[in-house]
Amino acid sequence: MNARGGDGAEVIYALRGTDVLPNLILENIKEEGQNVRSAYTRRLPSNPSKDYYFMLRNTGSTNAQIVEYGFLDSTKDDVDQLKNNWKNYAEAVVKAIAEYLNIPYNSMNDNNTYIVKSGDTLWSIAKKYNVTVNDLKEINNLTNNLLKVGMNLKIPGIDSENNVYIVKPGDTLYSIAKKYNISVDKLKEINSITSNILSIGQNLITNLNYAKEYIVKAGDTLFMGNNEY
Repeated sequence: MNARGGDGAEVIYALRGTDVLPNLILENIKEEGQNVRSAYTRRLPSNPSKDYYFMLRNTGSTNAQIVEYGFLDSTKDDVDQLKNNWKNYAEAVVKAIAEYLNIPYNSMNDNNTYIVKSGDTLWSIAKKYNVTVNDLKEINNLTNNLLKVGMNLKIPGIDSENNVYIVKPGDTLYSIAKKYNISVDKLKEINSITSNILSIGQNLITNLNYAKEYIVKAGDTLFMGNNEY
């Protein structure tokens, strides 16, 4: 975080680096609604051939960056934005790094998005999810048909809120159960899980009402049902 009364995000990069990744980072942070200032280097006054900041100066040949997401003493909107949107800004840096390295970007935020892959078109994605190209463009605020590999597209008509959770690195059944205020045993039961082993990317049903099923027995009617349901 920055200080001294400014407003907006900055990136300081090492003298050995270039401004390509820093500007990608700022571009992605800007897409999340934060205003940005600049990407720059800063030299050590006592030795201008060296970086000012220790974390840039003494980190070998790495492509080191300092990302300052905003000013904690801002008189404008930084304070509220940092409080409310910090996760989106942090994720924007991940997205920028993936774009810089030309590797697929997998969002950790949503289950109702599609990550654009090489060869994708709006038509092929719309067909895959049985939606129209116009609906796809409208929900993503697209003004043309151009796509970039790694771009995150929202898919109209998919609502994952409180129903499905995608397992992420570091997740456990306990942490997920605690997040959704259910027991580990119930989480295992509604997902037909017999062990405590999870796989990254695995889909877990987390809404008990969404998951409940009833097996019809002889003599049942829709009116009778089962009191539990």
